Amino acid sequence: MFEKIVIANRGEIALRIQRACRELGIKTVAVHSDADRTLKHVILADESVCIGPASSMESYLNVPALISAAEVTDSQAIHPGYGFLSENADFAERVEKSGFVFIGPRPDSIRTMGDKVQAIKAMVSAGVPTVPGSNGALGDDPDVNIRIGRDIGYPVIIKASGGGGGRGMRVVRSEASLLNSISLTRTEAGATFGNDEVYMEKYLETPRHIEIQVIADEHGNAVHLGERDCSMQRRHQKVVEEAPAPGISEEIRNKIGSRCAEACRKIAYRGAGTFEFLYENGEFYFIEMNTRIQVEHPVTEFVTGIDLVREQLRVAAGLPLSFSQNDIEIKGHAIECRINAEDPKTFLPSPGKIETYHAPGGPGVRVDSHIYSGYSVPPYYDSMIGKLITFGNDRSIAIARMDTALSEMVIQGIKTNIPLQQDIISDNAFKAGGTNIHYLEKKLEL
Repeated sequence: MFEKIVIANRGEIALRIQRACRELGIKTVAVHSDADRTLKHVILADESVCIGPASSMESYLNVPALISAAEVTDSQAIHPGYGFLSENADFAERVEKSGFVFIGPRPDSIRTMGDKVQAIKAMVSAGVPTVPGSNGALGDDPDVNIRIGRDIGYPVIIKASGGGGGRGMRVVRSEASLLNSISLTRTEAGATFGNDEVYMEKYLETPRHIEIQVIADEHGNAVHLGERDCSMQRRHQKVVEEAPAPGISEEIRNKIGSRCAEACRKIAYRGAGTFEFLYENGEFYFIEMNTRIQVEHPVTEFVTGIDLVREQLRVAAGLPLSFSQNDIEIKGHAIECRINAEDPKTFLPSPGKIETYHAPGGPGVRVDSHIYSGYSVPPYYDSMIGKLITFGNDRSIAIARMDTALSEMVIQGIKTNIPLQQDIISDNAFKAGGTNIHYLEKKLEL
């Protein structure tokens, strides 16, 4: 096992990684920007290194500074968390060439799955169901592209091969607007992602967003840990997540999960990962794979009893998985609400000093957050300041506990989205389960 690692991230995920390291006896180095000197994990770390000013480009995305931090502290590995450089193959490669271990997949795996066109080809080869589409990048021949659109059937969606996070996509509902939409998306993709390659898929009107958690080691072992429903979204950003997904049987779970695990073995995947699917009319359609730990990993930890971050560290250290597929049993139900420093009505960020903070408690309640009374939320980064997770023997208990926990959570001095989360948890359609990815946005329009 590692003796010391660098945590190349901030906020709640950095604290989450630090806690797992402490359990394993691993010393931690917290890198931070000038604006993040008072972060909880920085204060609690064995060592800390300032890597630049507040701007992410000059700090958390500053590869030479991160490598230097590992060098000067004699660390052995770097954990990227999620976001920032976690899915950057060049960074992973730089880490390994510098003599450190990247706690995540191999660079080639990140490259393959980061390129949506290549990822779809890999999944088709592995037998994972995909959305009907162009099965490759679109060329410049307008007649061919029109024929592809007709074969798929409208509406279709044009996506950037290097896109992600809900960016780089455009829905096309008629042939008349197809060519212009392809051109616009291609131009935007080149400017935003440095890759103007685009592809076409069937646009599903009312799908759910269901994802499969996997983890694999370098000894050929790959396991799936069930599914999560992340359909409650706003502008393609997840707001509430839960596990297991309502209405998904154990038979269906094992069928799609085993295909994902087999895909990991075929591409020699290492580490934690998530296969994201659209689910409509009983069918799964692969859309992308996230080659990192997910924000919503705690709900899977609750229902499986597996510490995913601890397992990430073990796998990166060359150890085999500490469990097999037969050891995984889904028990109970878990729900996660993302707590953001933002106006619950306008969704504008609300940075500033937290005057009072009180975390909820009770049976089956978990809070993953780096905030504390007196902490000032900086305006430079993502607005998420914590995650509230509840667990129960069934979904109704998990919902009831979430309702209680949200009412107990006190954050004063800034605005948060707690009122929005309370509205969602009390919503009858959410309580019934199975809402589609458009439900929340339509609800907010009323």
